[in-house]
Amino acid sequence: MNFPKDLKYASSHEWVKIENGVATVGISDFAQDALGDVVYVSLPNVGDKVKVGVSFGDVESVKAVSDLIAPVSGVVCEVNEELADAPENLNSDPYGAWIIKVEQVSEEADLLDSEAYEAHCAEEA
Repeated sequence: MNFPKDLKYASSHEWVKIENGVATVGISDFAQDALGDVVYVSLPNVGDKVKVGVSFGDVESVKAVSDLIAPVSGVVCEVNEELADAPENLNSDPYGAWIIKVEQVSEEADLLDSEAYEAHCAEEA
């Protein structure tokens, strides 16, 4: 399992990296592993507002459908359109295949560093 140290993590298994006021959001290696083969991703639209702790879309796998929970509040400024045609990218590269980018970040969830997130995952496993 991979837990990059340069990212922050939500307990709901989304990762976030904030650079120059823009938050890039994806799902963790733990999440994609638990989901199994991802077959569809429901994405928000550019301009949609997201709120900490509230679903902004979902990921469907052969096993289940899981909500994507926003780790920050703000406005969606970019969506990864590649996921519409290649949702399996979330499995093959969970930290490269981001889902959304958020600007005007006004609130962050209680995010975990990589060590705390790894411990959280160990408790759930």
